[in-house]
Amino acid sequence: MSSGTRLVPHWLYGFLQVQPTPPAAEIARFYADEFYSGDYRRLNDSGLDVQLRDKQFYDAHRADICRHLATLTGRPVAGRSVLDVGCGWGRALLVFREHGMDCWGFDPAPEAVVYAERQGLAVREAGMERMDVFDGRRFDVVTVLNVLEHLADPVAVVAELRDAVLVPGGMLVVEVPNEFNAFQDAARAQHGLSEWWVAPPAHLNYFNATTLRSLLEGEGYTVRLVHSDFPIELFLLFGENYVGDGPRGRQCHEQRMRFEASLRASGHTDILDRFYRSLAAEGLGRQLVMYAEAPRS
Repeated sequence: MSSGTRLVPHWLYGFLQVQPTPPAAEIARFYADEFYSGDYRRLNDSGLDVQLRDKQFYDAHRADICRHLATLTGRPVAGRSVLDVGCGWGRALLVFREHGMDCWGFDPAPEAVVYAERQGLAVREAGMERMDVFDGRRFDVVTVLNVLEHLADPVAVVAELRDAVLVPGGMLVVEVPNEFNAFQDAARAQHGLSEWWVAPPAHLNYFNATTLRSLLEGEGYTVRLVHSDFPIELFLLFGENYVGDGPRGRQCHEQRMRFEASLRASGHTDILDRFYRSLAAEGLGRQLVMYAEAPRS
C-alpha cells in the first residue's frame, strides 16, 4: 500500500477497508479503463482470454451456483430471473442462460458490455453507484461475483439490492476473496513476503467468512450456504512461491484445475462440495461464496 493508506475494520461489520477511500472518479476510471484492458489485467483472472482459455474450470463453478440455488430453493433455476452485478464479459450469464434462466447484467467496462451484448445478453454499461439499473425491475436471484471487494460502500450495495432489486425472499449470491486466512499468514511468514493480497485501488475491502456473514445477516439476509474453493496458498506452503512469478502461478492454477476436473469427471462432485464446505467452515479456501436469502417482508 502507498504511504498514508491503511486498513481499518468497518465500524459495524468488521471487514477491513482501505482508508482513505480513493475518490469515486478514480475508482470509476480504474474499472472503465484499466481493469480489463490496462496493466491490472495481468494480475487478475477477469480478462476474456483467461476466461476462454479456462472455460471448463470457470463454467463448472457457475454451474455449481445453479445447482446450489436449485437445492436451496427446492426447484430448478429454469425460468427464474437473475441479475449479475459487474457482469464483465457475460461469461457467468451465458452459463445461467444455458440452465434456462432469464439473464440480465451490468458492468462499467464498455468493451466487456459490447462483447456481452454480441452474445445476445440483456446487459447495460453502468457504474456501481447504484444497483437499480433496470428501471425498478426485480430479480429472483442477484449474483455479486468478485465485486464487493472493489466497492467504496459494500454495505450500501447490499442494502440497495435488498430494498430495490431482489424480490422478497430472493437469493443473493456473493463471492469474495477470502483474505488474511491462516494459509496466507503461514505462507507469508515462510517466504518472508508482504501481504501481497492487499491491492488498492483494485481491492478496497477484505472479507473472511465471519465478516461477510456479519455484513449479510446484519443487513437482514439469512445465510443459507457457505462455500469456498481450492486453497491455492497450499502451493506456497509446499514451497512453490508463485507470488510475483506469473509462469509458476499459472502452473499452480493448472494443477488446481486438474484436481477439480478429475473429481468431477469421476463422478465425485459431491465429495468436492463437501470438501469445500468443510474448508469454508475452517475459514480456508481462496474464495468464499455465500448464498443468502433476502427478507420476505
